[in-house]
Amino acid sequence: MSKENKSIQDNIVALSELVAWFDSEDFSLEVAIDKFKEAEALAEKIESDLTALKNDIQVVKQKFDSEA
Repeated sequence: MSKENKSIQDNIVALSELVAWFDSEDFSLEVAIDKFKEAEALAEKIESDLTALKNDIQVVKQKFDSEA
């Protein structure tokens, strides 16, 4: 699966792994800024995907409510 097509769950797992890196023995100040930028981008992608999912759910709910 390409990086752009990962599921929300896959992105959450990847973000969790990045966050854990900051508390690990592998932490390096030289690498931290790149890891932080990567985590920030993942968080933005997750937020965007969740917003899109919320909108889809609202559309389905409106259709369901109008049919009831």
